[in-house]
Amino acid sequence: MALRMWASSTANALKLSSSASKSHLLPAFSISRCFSSVLEGLKYANSHEWVKHEGSVATIGISDHAQDHLGEVVFVELPEEKSSVSKEKNFGAVESVKATSEILSPISGEVIEVNTKLADSPGLINSSPYEEGWMIKVKPSNPAELESLMGPKEYTKFCEEEDAAH
Repeated sequence: MALRMWASSTANALKLSSSASKSHLLPAFSISRCFSSVLEGLKYANSHEWVKHEGSVATIGISDHAQDHLGEVVFVELPEEKSSVSKEKNFGAVESVKATSEILSPISGEVIEVNTKLADSPGLINSSPYEEGWMIKVKPSNPAELESLMGPKEYTKFCEEEDAAH
């Protein structure tokens, strides 16, 4: 409880809020003990990528938890539009001041859009992993693959257990 009060007072002092100007675009979020946000309405892979499935399009990025562990992102390598991605296979890389990490696709499909803003502003992955920092949009070839991904509660627990093990 004291930790939550400290986080709230710190957020207020820094003029941070979960109801930012774009909050109407996002589902509600919860904050885990490690202060990484996990959004409702998204699915998560155990490799820390997220998927937002809307109609025939799935938007993919890396989670707040992942970007927090990576540190400052300085370079992003992404696939070309019209290329295909396969579930649990590498589709790009994120280079941070700490390390370079492969990005695995949580689902299979055709890349229909790439976030070109990341070429000039890779830090968007740190500052806005679920909004401006998305990576690719995919037309899923097997929508049933989404069912094997974790929901927000499962992913929060997964992250907490993973952090406790390290």
